[in-house]
Amino acid sequence: MAKKSITRRWIFNNFGVIFLAVIVIEMAFIYAVQSYYYNSAKQYLNSKLNAVTSVLSVYSQDTSANFSAEMRNLLETFTEKDKIELMAVNSNGRVVLTSSGFSPDDSVSMPDYEEAMLTGAEASYIGKMSSGEKIMAVSVPISAMNSEFSSVRMVTSLTEIDNTIQTYIIAFTIICIVVMVIIITTGVFFAGSIVKPIRQISAIARKFAMGDFSVRIENSSGDEIGELCTAINHMADELSAAEAMKNDFISSVSHELRTPLTAIKGWAETMMLDDGVNPETMKKGVGVIVNETERLSNMVEELLDFSRMQNGHFSLQCENMDVLAELGDAILIYSDKARRENIKIVYNDPEMLPIVNGDKNRIRQVFINIIDNAVKYSSDGDTVTVTAEEYDGGVRITVADTGCGIKESDLPKVKTKFYKANHTRRGSGIGLAVADEIVTTHGGSLDIKSREGAGTTVVITLPAADKE
Repeated sequence: MAKKSITRRWIFNNFGVIFLAVIVIEMAFIYAVQSYYYNSAKQYLNSKLNAVTSVLSVYSQDTSANFSAEMRNLLETFTEKDKIELMAVNSNGRVVLTSSGFSPDDSVSMPDYEEAMLTGAEASYIGKMSSGEKIMAVSVPISAMNSEFSSVRMVTSLTEIDNTIQTYIIAFTIICIVVMVIIITTGVFFAGSIVKPIRQISAIARKFAMGDFSVRIENSSGDEIGELCTAINHMADELSAAEAMKNDFISSVSHELRTPLTAIKGWAETMMLDDGVNPETMKKGVGVIVNETERLSNMVEELLDFSRMQNGHFSLQCENMDVLAELGDAILIYSDKARRENIKIVYNDPEMLPIVNGDKNRIRQVFINIIDNAVKYSSDGDTVTVTAEEYDGGVRITVADTGCGIKESDLPKVKTKFYKANHTRRGSGIGLAVADEIVTTHGGSLDIKSREGAGTTVVITLPAADKE
């Protein structure tokens, strides 16, 4: 299929409309100019005829005057005979006197005279003579003045007027053509200013589709096209960042999976070689295998939760629950690990908190994830402080550590999927994203405050259950 250009379509569509509009305007202009000049000529002939009939009226009232002689004298002395021919028509409908001295052929048609005789009033006619010359004729009946003559008639050539009209039409046509050329030229330039960046966007979008996010669109305009270019460049930045985070995520997950699998495989081979002779080796190996299997299980569960979130299948089994019980279990899970790494966990628990309606397994998962991060990003001698309190009719849990903290530039992104602010610590980079989704689904919020080198504070708020 042939490529359809926007510029070509614009030219054909708009040129057709403009051409039709110009034709209509020019026809209206021709009609207006012709009407103006023809009406002016007719009014001029009427005024001259009125002057002639006024003089004839005076003669008709003078009994001593010879009307026929006065008529002849009036025609012979007619001052504008070079432009207008004045005629006298007798009672038989024949032109008997003319200002030029030549009588027309009897076969010449005089529709204006016939109409004047029929209506008894002034009548006009525009037509052509046998020679092809275009004329205008006006007749006025004078039968009431003298029985010998029935009408006086004026005839003038329209050749000069038509030449003038033609000059105006040619000038107007040239102006219309110039205007059309200007409109088409500016239109092509305007369409080109749109088509050029669109073609650039199309070419770069194809590169994006092939996975090349390094190219950007040159943007030199501040209009809607410029906004589109800016938006696409921003999209490319986000896609590039997402691609980098995805690659980091795959690398992190691969590393996280390889480490426990290596440990499990190593200890399984050791136990096979030992053949159960050394009970201590057997016990230690089984313990490592169990711990690493649990670690793999948690990681796979995180990945499954993330997949459910992405597919919209993330669901909760909500019921009234005791937040303190789930928080206490999460702290208990990490107490031994923190003790082994010389990290102190301080738990300030109240006697009672409002009941929360939620999925206790998911809430415990959030607590485990946050406490795990606090321990993971702390070092020897650091402290993790966990506080639970009633807040605004709901529950607020605060987990604060004195660990390495988070850079200010990384802080807005830490809840983004795949993002890891610190690549030196283990983790897949989706734990906080899952935790934030769980808390948000419960109608709460998860806020993170941190300063590099001064520790991190995570605040979780959950609404209380309806008292009913």
